[in-house]
Amino acid sequence: MKTTNLAITAAVTGLIALGGATLGAAPAHAADKEKCYGVSKAGQNDCATKTSSCAGTAKADNQKDAFVVVPKGLCDKLVGGSTESA
Repeated sequence: MKTTNLAITAAVTGLIALGGATLGAAPAHAADKEKCYGVSKAGQNDCATKTSSCAGTAKADNQKDAFVVVPKGLCDKLVGGSTESA
């Protein structure tokens, strides 16, 4: 019974450590992304806008206050793309 408890404790500790490593990597990954306004299709935006409360609710294509998350540097290459909301 004591061996089983040690094995379970070791497994849980390993999962916690793995989760901590994953969380540590997330901010670096997020730094490689940017919000790109004015390029999403209607209903395909990633988050809320000035006129709607959640993702997927942009009412028009290329809505200036709706964004999608793209790799850093890509937005400047997209026609109509801006890293700032209008």
